[in-house]
Amino acid sequence: MKTFRNVLLLSALLCISVFSQTNTPDWAYDRTIYEVNLRQFSEQGNFEGFRKHLPRLKELGVGILWFMPIHPIGELNRKGTLGSYYSVKDYLSVNPEFGSLDDFKNLVKEIHSLGMYVIIDWVANHTAWDHSWTKSHPEFYNKDKDGNFIPPVDDWSDVIDLNYENKELWSEMIAAMKFWVTECDIDGYRCDVAGMVPTTFWLEARKELDKLKPVFMLAEWDTPEMHSAFDMTYDWNMHKIMNDIARGKKNVSDIIQHIENDKSNYPDFAFRMQFTDNHDENSWNGTVFERLGDAAGCFAALTFLIPDMPLIYSGQEAGMNKRLSFFEKDPIDWKDHKFSELYKTLIELKKSNELLHCGIKGSNLEFIPNNNQENILSFVRVKDEKIILAVFNLSGTPFEVSLNDKRLSGTFQDFLTKENFKVEQSFLIKLDKWSWRILIKQ
Repeated sequence: MKTFRNVLLLSALLCISVFSQTNTPDWAYDRTIYEVNLRQFSEQGNFEGFRKHLPRLKELGVGILWFMPIHPIGELNRKGTLGSYYSVKDYLSVNPEFGSLDDFKNLVKEIHSLGMYVIIDWVANHTAWDHSWTKSHPEFYNKDKDGNFIPPVDDWSDVIDLNYENKELWSEMIAAMKFWVTECDIDGYRCDVAGMVPTTFWLEARKELDKLKPVFMLAEWDTPEMHSAFDMTYDWNMHKIMNDIARGKKNVSDIIQHIENDKSNYPDFAFRMQFTDNHDENSWNGTVFERLGDAAGCFAALTFLIPDMPLIYSGQEAGMNKRLSFFEKDPIDWKDHKFSELYKTLIELKKSNELLHCGIKGSNLEFIPNNNQENILSFVRVKDEKIILAVFNLSGTPFEVSLNDKRLSGTFQDFLTKENFKVEQSFLIKLDKWSWRILIKQ
């Protein structure tokens, strides 16, 4: 029952009054994550079609490849022709449309050989209506008063809700999660609607997975208590603020307030995932160009300068400007686009400059006053004597920006032009609409 889940969550929060740091893998701190929509990634829509893109993704510089669910999709009550990735029929198999288990094992090996890591989507909250558990373990599911299986949310009519009061379910689910680590050597999980599953379950799952290898765990949720079991959570609020600024509904003060709130509410080792797009946003709420318009590139850059890990969704580097169908075949139109070079440059900056690393290995973010606080976001990332200054014009109007702060004294290099110049506390920057400057202290 959902009430039981709430009791478990409260119990977990009371037990974890002081967060203990998760066993975050050392390799994760300087990475950019890339979400792979396998069905739409190529005309073939399978592992082999995706594999051909690996050299390009390596050149782009991404570090973690997150695959949307790779499992067989339920047929009973399926939505659309091909169904939703998130209607899982079998946790221990590969969707035959994508290839075989051996195909996936070989793909993971190749990805590892290129210095990248693999996490897969895990749907622990619900299964397809025709999962084998409905017959072998009907007690694993929540039911209505008449004993019928029920969706977790009315609109999710293609899936049915699991019952985490049943501890045998915990054992089966954790065993399935361990399978992909031991058999395929994956490096972790992105956990769908993680907050709809008891935090105590995730704590147990994380403990068991870490016995196999240090895993990276991303929660599709945005509350602080998830960091007792997860390395990274979604920064949904920042994402919504960016959309609202582009629409003229919010301004820079909302970003400042949000980041300051995060500093107070989240442990210092927590990773927050920053993004302008993902599969849900693209399919249901619009492309980055529909939501952000001319500001799409500016906000993409911002996700690399604020804490902690930026996400790139399939096709963003190609300037994709269509909503990908969720239940049908709808391939990405791969083409050259200026965003490819933008992302490549930003990924390299994040990886090479420790000030922009994640969690405790990164740096403090401190806001710098300017002459236009409503439209101009100015801040420094500071650690010891090292400083990065970032200035963003988050408006559709060009401005001349005046900055004055003692932390700005010294020689700085423009990140893009590589020009060096001296600063003595105050200086002027001209910024076009939706533009930005990154200056690195030498």
